[in-house]
Amino acid sequence: SSSSTGAGGGTTTVPPAAAPEIPEVLVDPRSRRRYLRGRFLGKGGFAKCFELSDLESKEVFAGKIVPKSLLLKPHQKEKMSMEINIHKSLVHQHVVGFHGFFEDSDFVFVVLELCRRRSLLELHKRRKAVTEPEARYYLRQIVLGCQYLHENKVIHRDLKLGNLFLNDDMELCLNAPPCGREI
Repeated sequence: SSSSTGAGGGTTTVPPAAAPEIPEVLVDPRSRRRYLRGRFLGKGGFAKCFELSDLESKEVFAGKIVPKSLLLKPHQKEKMSMEINIHKSLVHQHVVGFHGFFEDSDFVFVVLELCRRRSLLELHKRRKAVTEPEARYYLRQIVLGCQYLHENKVIHRDLKLGNLFLNDDMELCLNAPPCGREI
C-alpha cells in the first residue's frame, strides 16, 4: 500500500508555482528604452504600480505592471487591450498621461505620467478635510476631465478618491478608466 505521509509523518503538498519576479530593469523591445523599477506606489485590480526611471533620459514615470498569469481568460486579455487602446487615445490636462506599453513573457507594462502628489485618497487620510475653495478647485477639474472623456465617448465608471491623482502642480488628473467603456 502507498502512503501519502512524508518522512516527518505529515502529508506532503506541492507548493503553488511562485509568481514570476518583476525584473529590476524593464526593456521595451520596440523602442529599446530601458527603465529602472523604483519604489512601489500602490496596487489596484490586477496591477502593481512602481516608479519607472528611463535609464537614458532619467525621466520618471509611473509603471502599471500586470502579470500575464492573471490575464488567462480571453475576456481579461480583451479588457486589458481595450484599456490600453482607450488610454492611448486620451490626451488631456486632467487625465493621467499615457506614455506607452510593452510586454515580456510574464508581464504587461503600461508607462504612465507620474503624479508625485499621490491621490485625493491619501490627501484625505492626511488632512481629513479640504477647504471649500479646494473642493471647488478639485471638483472643477474632475468635471473638466469627465467632460473630455464623455466628448471622446468614454465613461469612467470608477470615480473615487483613489483614482483622482495630483501632479506636481497640485492639478487633478483622473486615472484612466480601468473599466471605462467606449459608447
